[in-house]
Amino acid sequence: MIKIKNLFLVTDNKISFSKFLINSCILIGIICTILYFSFKEIGLTLDFTFLIPLKKRIIDGFFMTFYISLGSFFLSFIIGIVTVFFQKTNIIILRYISYIYIKFIRGTPLIMQIYLFFYIIGTAWGIENRLFAGILILSIFEGAYISEILRGSLDSIDESQIEIAKSIGYTKYQTFRFLIFPQLLTRTVPALTGQLASIVKDSSLLSIIAIIELTQTMREISATNFKLFECYLALGLLYLAFTLPLSYISEKLERKFKYES
Repeated sequence: MIKIKNLFLVTDNKISFSKFLINSCILIGIICTILYFSFKEIGLTLDFTFLIPLKKRIIDGFFMTFYISLGSFFLSFIIGIVTVFFQKTNIIILRYISYIYIKFIRGTPLIMQIYLFFYIIGTAWGIENRLFAGILILSIFEGAYISEILRGSLDSIDESQIEIAKSIGYTKYQTFRFLIFPQLLTRTVPALTGQLASIVKDSSLLSIIAIIELTQTMREISATNFKLFECYLALGLLYLAFTLPLSYISEKLERKFKYES
């Protein structure tokens, strides 16, 4: 029975991956078809060959975006945990700080926050390293969203479960380890994976403070070669190379944890 169950699980995974590839190809095919007829209608011919000699710069920008996104994700996760702790504490001032932080960050656009934190607050505090400042700004922005993911998952746990754990003699550590943590894991990991895809896309706005990530790299190339359409189409495909696998992983984790629960 175990072998049969494993066989079905593997088969289901293969089908899921094949479905992901098919859906991705369909999506890219539809976009390319629309663009083809649109460019044909306006008489525009595309030429991507000029990008080949510049592949090193593009790869460097690609990995810079990867490093920024990964660093921002881990830092924003820490900020999210701290914010949730502030929300749940009995200290009123900390609860107000978390409330103001979340409302301000979620209520204002990222581009405004980049200008505010880098050119005003960053200048006032002597933060000159653009990469460090960019990761910090992006982490502060994403931390507000991650904190809401964590808070929502925590609030969804029935308090009666905690009372039952106390009644059977569980310590706070055992309650967290065996009761709260497994449920938080199943409810937050898929959403956090999806949030990582959002961080990748939001990192493109850091180009406005001249961080040489993928978007800024393609902007510089387009300014030099005057190939605006080719550069930004290539940019879109490179971001899809980031976000589509993350979307697949997020959906797969969501199905897995839903099945296990």
